[in-house]
Amino acid sequence: MPASAALPAHEHTGDPAVWGRLPAVLLMAGSCLPILGAVLIAPVLPRMQDEFQHVPGSAALVPLVLTVPALSLAVLAPFAGVLVDRLGRKRLLVVATVLYALFGTAPLWLGSLVGILLSRVLVGVAEAAIMTCCTTLIGDYYSGRTRDRYLALQTMCASASATLFFVLGGALGSIGWRAPFWLYAVGLLLAPAMARVLPTPHPTAESATAGQHPFPLRRMAGICLLTVFGAMVFYTVPVEMAYLMDDLGVRSTGVVGAVTALASAATVLGSVLFTRLTDRPRRRMPALFLLCAVGFLLMGATDHVALVIVGAVVNCVGTGLLLPSLLTLALSRLDFADRGRGTGLWTAAFFLGEFACPLALLAAKGMLGTLASAVVLLGLLTMLVSAALLPLTRRSPKTLPQHVPESI
Repeated sequence: MPASAALPAHEHTGDPAVWGRLPAVLLMAGSCLPILGAVLIAPVLPRMQDEFQHVPGSAALVPLVLTVPALSLAVLAPFAGVLVDRLGRKRLLVVATVLYALFGTAPLWLGSLVGILLSRVLVGVAEAAIMTCCTTLIGDYYSGRTRDRYLALQTMCASASATLFFVLGGALGSIGWRAPFWLYAVGLLLAPAMARVLPTPHPTAESATAGQHPFPLRRMAGICLLTVFGAMVFYTVPVEMAYLMDDLGVRSTGVVGAVTALASAATVLGSVLFTRLTDRPRRRMPALFLLCAVGFLLMGATDHVALVIVGAVVNCVGTGLLLPSLLTLALSRLDFADRGRGTGLWTAAFFLGEFACPLALLAAKGMLGTLASAVVLLGLLTMLVSAALLPLTRRSPKTLPQHVPESI
């Protein structure tokens, strides 16, 4: 853990029952589970395609095995948020983690491609609950700078785990295409630990009073819309970097893997830098989107591999700063009674952007002719978003209840 993200166990939290780092470790581990679902089986898709080539429509159905959990998560996260507020964060997290393990390992025994696809939809349902609960509990347990740092650490863990899971998926895939699905059984190890270690959060007297106010739908709508676009910016390099390199004549999978790992490291660096920032997230948003835009323009406006790599690093430093800033901005607008629903909406927005990212770039490539041109277009749009956000940085934020840390 980077020194800037490692927090003393005695640091102030929003819930006095939370002591030590073990609760945070479990929440970080839980936050990585949806990432496992997103990348783990990518290396074995060609072998799965060979297994089910006799199935009508398998050319379209097999890729859906990888992507459908993200779509399911995006659609169902708002409903998971409602359940979080009504049933309780901890209880739902434990149940969802067990279901994640059961649904995730189901392809080990299923012989039907349609059955496997259905199990992946159910994995997305469990992921929606897990991601919403973990982020909500971070907001419940911690406050102020401690909360901001753990949200940044959540981004760092997600970025690092994506690379790790991709490598593990490839290694296990050498045994057989079903072997990577065994990793989903980790949920059966995490669920008992979560049940035993995580305290049940309780609202304070002030937050209970605040919960009588209407849900801040208008304020959340703006940040969720911005998050959809931010997620598209965040996922462009991980999703499209290999294709950009291929267009430039780089065929070595080792080189592509090394560049992707470097980009992931840049995202982690951005998250570390976030923990050192002291200004309000809303004030830094234009600069962060501008940094991401510069990276896109460097990537798309050149035919030199070195400049593409530099652009990817610049962009990923920006996205490493951007994601925790967006999440901090969203949580700062929510009190205890609304935090589950608000976090569910934000999670849905983020994964909707993830799902839309390759589709939008594919459509832009079809119009403009090359992927590099599509990336340049995304860079220009990101610059426009940066410029549009400038007037908002001059507005005074509305006063929030005192129990909610003012961080925007």
